[in-house]
Amino acid sequence: MRRILLAALAVLGLAGPAAAASPAPHPFIPDLFDPRHRVVVPPATSVKSIRFLTTDDFPPFHFALADGTLAGFDIDLARAVCADLKLACTIQARRFETVLPQIEQGKDDAAIAAIADTPATRKVVAFTAPYYTTPARFVALAPEAKGDATPEAFAGQTIGVVDGTAHEAYLAAFFKRAKLKSFPNRAALLAALKAKQIRLAFADAIGLALWLNSPDSGGCCAFRGGPFTESHYFGNGVSIAVAKDNAALREALDLELSNLSQNGTYADLYLKWFPIGFY
Repeated sequence: MRRILLAALAVLGLAGPAAAASPAPHPFIPDLFDPRHRVVVPPATSVKSIRFLTTDDFPPFHFALADGTLAGFDIDLARAVCADLKLACTIQARRFETVLPQIEQGKDDAAIAAIADTPATRKVVAFTAPYYTTPARFVALAPEAKGDATPEAFAGQTIGVVDGTAHEAYLAAFFKRAKLKSFPNRAALLAALKAKQIRLAFADAIGLALWLNSPDSGGCCAFRGGPFTESHYFGNGVSIAVAKDNAALREALDLELSNLSQNGTYADLYLKWFPIGFY
């Protein structure tokens, strides 16, 4: 998850652990848009069309089908925004490193390309509210997946984690009575879990959900407990990027993201692309 975890790779603070004691009910739909929050309604004529940029190499968020058609959660969300706004929109794929400069320079309008909202990216673009976050979760061998995921529950147990990540730092800070076993990368971590060399792992929930839903996991494992979402460790989430001076478009997109959450469209898209959810 090379882009959405940029913020998670740098440990920036010492927030306490969120409550993640019990598994989330299934299916659980994230509600990132508080209906009580006042969303600015832009003038009806202020946004005429939207030129979206994305990339075509990051499934299941945005990728190209065999015939070149763009598909994925982000693509469907952008199309839903345009349909609800009744606007003519285009969605074009570009190399990731060219996306933000295009938006900054006003050559295109909005980027929906798994761009993390960080202090560095905020220097060049503005962001909508996040449309998904990048939580961490525990995954366990299937027979041991029920139960709490708390420091008390895991005292004395060995937890696998990728070396040098925010996930390792989080465990070191808040699961002090657990024994940590580090691995060089996620593939090695999950291979050890599947082979029962370890019984618990802690990592990026999106990557874990995709693995659990793939043949690679062999049905060995399942999530234990709920998501850990501390932004100091796991980032502020992923948002749509727009030019800093395009407040009208940012406000229109914020309004639509809230509308799609409240009318059930967001939930439908989330379940379509993530049958095993990451929250």
